[in-house]
Amino acid sequence: MALRQLRIRPRMRRLFTSRPRGARTLLAALVIAAVAVPVSGAARPSAVPAPAPAALAPLRATPAALAVRYAVNRGSIQAAERMATGHGDRKRAAALRELTDPERHFLSFDGRDGGRSVEVFGDLSTARRIAVLVPGAGIGLDKYWRLRAGGVALQRELGDGSAVIGWLGYATPATVSPEAVTPGTAEHAAHELRPFLAELKRSKPSTRITLLCHSYGSVVCAEAASGLKVSAIVLYGSPGTGAHSVAALHTPATVWAGRGGSDWVAHVPHAQLRLPFVTLGFGTDPVSPEFGARHFAAGDGGHSDYLKPGSLSLKNLARIVSGRTPAEEGRHA
Repeated sequence: MALRQLRIRPRMRRLFTSRPRGARTLLAALVIAAVAVPVSGAARPSAVPAPAPAALAPLRATPAALAVRYAVNRGSIQAAERMATGHGDRKRAAALRELTDPERHFLSFDGRDGGRSVEVFGDLSTARRIAVLVPGAGIGLDKYWRLRAGGVALQRELGDGSAVIGWLGYATPATVSPEAVTPGTAEHAAHELRPFLAELKRSKPSTRITLLCHSYGSVVCAEAASGLKVSAIVLYGSPGTGAHSVAALHTPATVWAGRGGSDWVAHVPHAQLRLPFVTLGFGTDPVSPEFGARHFAAGDGGHSDYLKPGSLSLKNLARIVSGRTPAEEGRHA
């Protein structure tokens, strides 16, 4: 979920904090609906045709097996590029062409329905620490560079012995849409994330795996959390998770939460309204004491700045992935 257009003015903020809890919840839901419904026709990934993905063997994290898998997916991307070119979509074709670089390593790729992919940054075969990035709304093949930039920055911060996986394993909701304020998309995405993480753990049983969940991606991670064999789950820039507390996630993993000082998501109503056919909002703020997550300092960055090179948030995310204690605000050592 990335909603730069949303601005909650001081007068409206006072309305949320000055009314009884029930009234605040209803008011929050109305604001969410007012934001989402009028823009439900906002631009979505164009319906560019793409071939079905190639069949893949079970994941094995050996250099030889990975080389074969990367080559198979490069072929799938090239086939999707040719189809996009034939369809006349130069933008999609150009985006796909960048992914065919032999230095790019994809564990899976599906160009259909806006595009899904899983890319590795670093050497997965030798990695002792793995971070899996789960992005939020508005990320597809046409804007994939955002996820890639974060993955590259984090892997460089972590250094040797680490790998970062950019998991775009679901069709993310449009940036401003009803889907971005309801859990339906996250529920479907969780059904894809769970088996991927299980397969990754089987291929790297002794490796420390950390799940890094940004914005709407934190809703996906919460839906998938129960029973996951990961060391930590990190929620950042989160509008809520749909769970009222860490205990409700039913995970043995350490759960961290952080938010940048300039992140607009702090002003999103952390409320939830269950209606007969839909649930609006994601409930408890993950950085609040009542949620129960461990807090990490994220500096003063905005919603898209958590993996920005040189930032405190990037340094602390790398520390968590490495199993180290995050630095306090103002201390970058």
